[in-house]
Amino acid sequence: MIALVGMPGSGKSTVARHLAKRLGMPCVDADQEIESQIGCSIREYFEECGEDAFRTIEVDVIDQLTRRNQPSVLATGGGVVLRSENRDHLHARCYVIYLRAQPEDIYRRLRHDRVRPLLQVRDPLQALKQLYALRDPLYRDVAHHTIETGRPNVNALVNAIAMQIEMAGLTNSDSAP
Repeated sequence: MIALVGMPGSGKSTVARHLAKRLGMPCVDADQEIESQIGCSIREYFEECGEDAFRTIEVDVIDQLTRRNQPSVLATGGGVVLRSENRDHLHARCYVIYLRAQPEDIYRRLRHDRVRPLLQVRDPLQALKQLYALRDPLYRDVAHHTIETGRPNVNALVNAIAMQIEMAGLTNSDSAP
């Protein structure tokens, strides 16, 4: 299994779909799996039950997903690295790619987004900078490889990841470290 980690808005879900198609693998989105299990949106669950309850469910879902013994591309949620269990499961069971995006790039991409709670604050760029400072070391710790996203398009990112996967010696039948 190939797993993508990174900040919210770094392109994990979009890149995962395109990468999975290119590699001929299924694409799994952890946030969609969580929403399927909880029966509502993550945003609604956060508001009703709080982040800690959400993170506990996320640990269970990441454990389930990373135990699957089938080649696939997994898009994780931006906060997946906050729990050590998730970092352990991802690093041990998957080939993890960190899509590293700078806060300024994320802000530029998402500045008009009215859905993500993260950006519905007075200073979204400052919030992204704080989140990045906390999470970047965790993403780097869990990742087997880092791809700087900068401003390349999705195809350029998919090509860079595919090349890295090939250099790592991974194939459709063997996509774990």
